[in-house]
This record gives sequence, C-alpha cells and structure tokens, in this order.
Amino acid sequence: MRRNDVRNIAIIAHVDHGKTTLVDAMIRQSHIFRDDQQMAERLLDSNALERERGITIMAKNIAVTYRGTKINIVDTPGHADFGGEVERVMNMVDGVLLLVDAVDGPMPQTKFVLRQALRRGHRAIVVINKIDRPQARPNHVLNETFDLFLDLGATEEQAEFETVYTNALTGAAGTDHRHVGTSLEPLFDAIVSEIPPPDVDATAPAQLLVTTTSYDDYKGRIAVGRLHGGTLRRGQSVARIDHSGAMSTSKVTQLFTFQGLGRAEVEEAQAGDIVAVAGVADAGIGDTIADAADPRPLPPIRVEEPTVRMTFGANTGPFAGREGTHVTGRKIRERLYAELERDVALRVADGDSPDSFVVSGRGELHLAILIETMRREGYELQVSRPEVIFKHVGGERLEPYEQLEVEVSQEALGRVVELAGQRRGILQDMKYREDGMVHAVYRIPTRGLLGFRKSFLTNTRGEGVMNTLFAEYGPFAGPIAARTFGSLIAFEDGETTTFGLTQAQERGTLFIGPGTEVYEGMVVGEHIRERDLEVNVARKRHLTNMRSSTSEITVRLEGMRDLSLDDAIEFLADDELLEVTPLTYRIRKRVLTKHDRDRLAGQRKKDRVAVAG
Repeated sequence: MRRNDVRNIAIIAHVDHGKTTLVDAMIRQSHIFRDDQQMAERLLDSNALERERGITIMAKNIAVTYRGTKINIVDTPGHADFGGEVERVMNMVDGVLLLVDAVDGPMPQTKFVLRQALRRGHRAIVVINKIDRPQARPNHVLNETFDLFLDLGATEEQAEFETVYTNALTGAAGTDHRHVGTSLEPLFDAIVSEIPPPDVDATAPAQLLVTTTSYDDYKGRIAVGRLHGGTLRRGQSVARIDHSGAMSTSKVTQLFTFQGLGRAEVEEAQAGDIVAVAGVADAGIGDTIADAADPRPLPPIRVEEPTVRMTFGANTGPFAGREGTHVTGRKIRERLYAELERDVALRVADGDSPDSFVVSGRGELHLAILIETMRREGYELQVSRPEVIFKHVGGERLEPYEQLEVEVSQEALGRVVELAGQRRGILQDMKYREDGMVHAVYRIPTRGLLGFRKSFLTNTRGEGVMNTLFAEYGPFAGPIAARTFGSLIAFEDGETTTFGLTQAQERGTLFIGPGTEVYEGMVVGEHIRERDLEVNVARKRHLTNMRSSTSEITVRLEGMRDLSLDDAIEFLADDELLEVTPLTYRIRKRVLTKHDRDRLAGQRKKDRVAVAG
C-alpha cells in the first residue's frame, strides 16, 4: 500500500548551488518558527566547520508539513569528497530535488549525485535556482540538464521531470522563469504531486536500515533510518543484523520521528517514515534493525572506494605533548576507529608502527576535515603527505583518474593549459562563453591534483574556478613533477628574531613571524629554488655602541604567508610531516638534523648508482 500522507526527498546539487539556503526558505514558509522569531542563516549548517567553510559536510534530516502531507527532507553535501554522505541517504528517500544554478548549469558533482539517484530508480524534480542572477540562462541550463539525464541512462519516466524555478534567498518559486511568484508553494505542490509516496507493507515484520548514527549522553546511541516495513514500537524487542549476518537482540527504549528541526518522541512508527531509534547500543551504519520474532536483513549500504590516503600518528616532534589533550597513539586510534561508525566512505588500518595509522578517504578535503575536527577536540597528531591508492589488476598498475572542470579567463587559459599538461591532464572539451570565460574539461590522474589548487589560483590570479569528480581507475600515467620549490629549514633550536627572519626572507616566502619557537629541522618557509635550504631564523644581531635592540623595530618583514590547514597539507613534500595541535600547525622534516639528512641522501645516491650498474 502507499502512504499518501508522507513524502521522503533528498536535496542534491553541486557545492554552492543553494541547497541549504533553499531548505532555510522551506523551513520559514512551513511556519515552524514564529513570524517574529529570529532565524540564523543556513540553519542546517550547524557544525562550526560547515559555517566557516560555507559548505555542507554531513547529511541532515528535517520534516515540514504542507497541507496535511509530511515531507521528510534530507539536506546532502555538494562537495565530491563527501559523496559517501549522498550515497548512504539515497535508500531513505523516494525522490530527489536536483538543484542546478541558473548560470553555471550542471557541474561535476551534479552528475555524480544524479547518477546515484537514477540508479535507485528515483524520480527527480529539477529546481533551477538563482533565477534572479543577471547572467541567468534558464533555457540553456534546462537543455543541459535534460542532456545529462539522457547521458546517465535515465528511463523515459525519469526524463519527463517537472521543472521549478526558484530564488532561494527570497523564498520564491514558479513553473515559468519569467513569472516567479512570492512563495515556494509551486515547489511544495510539485513535491506532493511528482514524488511518489512510500510503497510499504504495513503487515510485514519491522525492517529499518541504519543510515546515520549519533550519540546522546542520556539516550546512548541513536540510529536513524527509514522504516521499510511493518510497525516499530517503544519497548519492542528487535534484532540487529550486521554486514556479515551476525545477529544480536535488544529493546527499543525510545522512538522518534522528525518534526521541524528536531525530533518528536512517539509510541510507534509506521512503515515509510524516517525514524530515530534509541536502545540498540551497537547499531552501525548499514546494519538492519528488524523484528526479533522474524528478523529479515536488508541489503547493506555500499559506497565507492576511497582514492587518497594519509598516515596519521602520534606527534614525535621535539614539541610533542605541549599543546594537546589527547596525544598518545592509543587515543588517536580510538578516535579514528570511532569515526568509521559515522563516515562510511572512510577506511582506517594500522600502520607500520604501533602509533601510526593509514587513513583513506575520497580526497584531500575529506581527510583535512577529519584532521581539523580532531584538532578542535584537543588531539595532537602528525600526518604525512597525501598519496593516491593504486590498484594492480592482471599484472597492470592502475591509478585513479578524475574529471577536472575549470573556468578561467581567456588571458589565463594558456597558463592553465600548461599547468594541466605538466600534471598529465588530457583536454577533453573546451567551450568559449559569451562573458569572456573559457570552460575546459580534463581527464587527469588524481596524483596530478595533489597540490594543484595553489598553483591554479596563482596562475589565474585567484579568479579561476575548478571542480573535480572521480572518473575511473586507468593505466599508470608515468612520473609527475611534485613541488617545484624547496623548503626553508630552521638551522638550530631557538626563538625567531626579526634580524634572522629578515636574512631568511631574501631566500623565499616565510611561514612564521618573530618570537616563534622553532627547532632544528622545522620548515619555516618556501625556498625560491627547487632544493631545500637551511636558514638561521633564530640569529641575533650583535649589539655595539652604535646599535641597540630597538633598532630592529624599523625592519619590516614582507610577503609572509599564513598557512591554513589545507595549504599546509598541499605544501608537504614526501620527506616532510605536518604536526597538528589545538593551537598551531608545524611542518617538519622526517629526519630533523642536517647531518642525518645529508647522510641519508648520500646513501640513496649510492643505492641508485649500484642499481644502475
């Protein structure tokens, strides 16, 4: 039977196309809040990192009621690195709102999220957002979106999608881009009429696939998912079935449905609704919560494999343990394995040493967000340079490739083409736009994208736009030049002085200012040449009758670069590590002393000569 009083939808789109802003407008117009109540912008971006970066990292559930129909809405991330969040929520919904920017049109992540929806047979409503922008081209964008549906193998029914034009900022929608109304009623009407209601068997035994888990200090672990069949009641005995088929029994202590931005406790829930269950202490993502009297497992959640990995470990630098609360390898291990319960796209394995762990994810940003989250929780750790994950199939070495789409001005095009070529990128398509911009599509090894962003922004003077999407595994592309500049390395322990830094800044770009404590082997800047260079940034000026310590006040340090976490990860060389603490980031050489580095380099040179001989 069909439950006509419920609709379950996910909002999917490329990053920055306005998903969360549209959800804000839907919440406002559903009158969850009083008319005079103040609302924050981007309500669902509740995580501090999400607000700072302006992106959605974790999928979130809300529910609104429109003319007697409850609409469960899942807001999903738009960045390709968090595609695992999109993949795992698709089993909870019956349809999607595909949001497309009225100027940019379909972008790489649009293709990824739409492919996930079409594979599961979901119907889509195409929402062309930002219709008020001066450069809006709704007809062109609609044609491009229709072509994308056909390219992804949409069925005839899926390709006959409803189109709604919106301005999410003002909360306006319409079915004609020339006459957009003053409310989102046309969008709500389309959801109720076009998205199929859940098709459920109310008499079947209860079946719920766990899609998200959270923890509450009072309620314990809370499992969230869609109730696929039957009825679930508070106090009911249930069986948890994991990926391997192992089963354990427990009792539902509390049961919730979503209402507005929060949860409402209920005595029982019917099939077709999205619910939260407390009492199943060991429930994990992909597990099935079923009726204990007749346990039937659901197919577990499958997500694409990670393509990039980094080595995490306890900090072994000279300043280890000074700034962090959780500093031991045991604590870091516990935290990483706990993250696996929330993030299905992440992989963690023990490393070569007891205090090191290999963490694999979808991309640099995926892993950087994990590092930043741990840092804010008081963890102190060190991480290595990201590296891609190779595969060996039939004796052939394969590596991941990505689709790189760039938008640059015609003046910067030559520099970008040269940059992509150096990193083994192959041009697949190029279009000149009327506004003087060029849209180019490349197929490029993931190795070539490590550290690519900084060079790209430098060559386009910060005006270029780049987006990537995992394409496939392909043959090894050959060597790719890594960093083109070396590091400036502190020569001795001490505290940086303006005098020492002034001498060093003639050799490159500094990362630190005066009064910073450094140690031998710590990276303090970027050299202007390819090789590394040791500099004495703790050097003091000798005082004479003609000089005083205050004379340094007139000396100015120019061109210093304050590294963010993303910048520091991009900068890392193979022989360097990044120390991450709650207070700072430090880049250091794996081998700290110059004597040991020179000896190691000499040994490697001998080994190469011996192999060549």
